[in-house]
Amino acid sequence: MSTSTPEPFGARLRRAMDERGPLCVGIDPHASLLADWGLSDDIDGLERFSRTVVEALADQVAVFKPQVAFFERFGSRGVAVLERTVADAREAGTLVLMDAKRGDIGSTMAAYAEAFLRPGSPLLSDALTVSPYLGYGSLGPAVELARETGAGLFVLALTSNPEGAEVQRAVREDGRSIGATMLAHLADENADAAPMGSFGAVVGATLGDLSTFDLDINGPLLAPGIGAQGATAADLPAVFGAAVANVVPNVSRGVLRHGPDLAGLRGSAARFADEIRAAVASV
Repeated sequence: MSTSTPEPFGARLRRAMDERGPLCVGIDPHASLLADWGLSDDIDGLERFSRTVVEALADQVAVFKPQVAFFERFGSRGVAVLERTVADAREAGTLVLMDAKRGDIGSTMAAYAEAFLRPGSPLLSDALTVSPYLGYGSLGPAVELARETGAGLFVLALTSNPEGAEVQRAVREDGRSIGATMLAHLADENADAAPMGSFGAVVGATLGDLSTFDLDINGPLLAPGIGAQGATAADLPAVFGAAVANVVPNVSRGVLRHGPDLAGLRGSAARFADEIRAAVASV
């Protein structure tokens, strides 16, 4: 058995961003989107949708982000489609960030991490979204496994949904907000990592000026909100400042609405990627 240390997710992500651009495309098979594609809201539609997205974009984008819920709603057969989608994407050379937003304590958190980050798992992904709102320390088992296996985590810090502010902007006794506290924990996790740490934050691209937060965590910043939610690539420098080079903008509906036409999907993703490159280069 090889004793070599796996290449960390942060290094693999940096290389993918440099080679393909930083775009992350969601695989979000909403019932309404299946209908827009002329597909049935069942396993057959789910599978055709997922295969089409991977076929169209696997050689073009840095990251795919499947949303677990849209597969889980079909039960075990939906999860089987998710397993194939993840395997096909990774085999094609695209990084997979599983959007599951798992969060719990102790052995349960460890089991969630095993499901998505342990080599040999049918759902093995390169990274996983996690929720720290049982306390950042509750993520310990996931952090430990990610380090062991060279995987990554994206921690919910400053999310784009309006309801998130009541928790994330709440102020602790030491005067620091909860969101800022999460960013500080991630900076600690990524200390001394090169070229980029493997522990990222989810920070909404729709949040406007975030200059009061230290986004320099030496790790990736997953930025939902581009496209259908109203943010544009041109907004990124104003939101993320000097940290914009580590931003991984997530686009879902803005790209997916151009399917099932393969050329439409590829063209839309290419336009978003070009706009993002131009915005980052302007800083």
